[in-house]
Amino acid sequence: MCNVAVIEFFIEYAEPEEFKGRRVLEVGSRYENGSVRPLVEKFFHPREYIGIDIVPGKFVDIVLPAEKLFEYFGPESFDVVIATEVLEHVKNWRLVINNMKTVLKPGGYIYITTRSRYFPYHGFPHDYWRYEISDMKLIFSDFEILCLKRDYMEPGVFLKARKPKDWSPAYLDNIALYSVLLGRRTKKIVDIREAPLSRRLMFKFLDSRVSYLLPGALTRLLKKRFA
Repeated sequence: MCNVAVIEFFIEYAEPEEFKGRRVLEVGSRYENGSVRPLVEKFFHPREYIGIDIVPGKFVDIVLPAEKLFEYFGPESFDVVIATEVLEHVKNWRLVINNMKTVLKPGGYIYITTRSRYFPYHGFPHDYWRYEISDMKLIFSDFEILCLKRDYMEPGVFLKARKPKDWSPAYLDNIALYSVLLGRRTKKIVDIREAPLSRRLMFKFLDSRVSYLLPGALTRLLKKRFA
């Protein structure tokens, strides 16, 4: 999923020299209501642009879970890593973020957009986490943060950061993120089975086709209630 603010973020902060003739990886690249890929390929001219996702689709070059990035590509394989609207959907966020950091070359750039608390539940196919500015500062304390801002359209955060030449991974185990499943912050990796019964039933309903039979206003109210 990609809103107008995500595209504007790339237009404002991405520099052609970061991409031109370089190797780019997009994590969670399947087309959902927009993509930054055409912008990058048409105007920034990377040498190679590889999109990975857990299911096939438009802009997916390799079907691969983000948890397998390091295993598949190896260390320091890309000059730029992009992840738009995907980190809220990965259960093991620490592993995925460390993988993205590891496959990035020293001096390379990472671009991330993701959702914050009060953004509605949206299972594609799962929805686990919400990230705030303070969380991203801690998670990327081992990178040079070049831009960190809120999405002005909807609850979310945008990050651009550069991997230092002498990179040493930050310790992430003590970071507690807001869990959509639990309705509170937690350091644990959580599963839908750990959520209270009322939340489990509501998530199951919101993920079902039956929910689309409700009036739009009521569906939006339910999603907001379980943000």
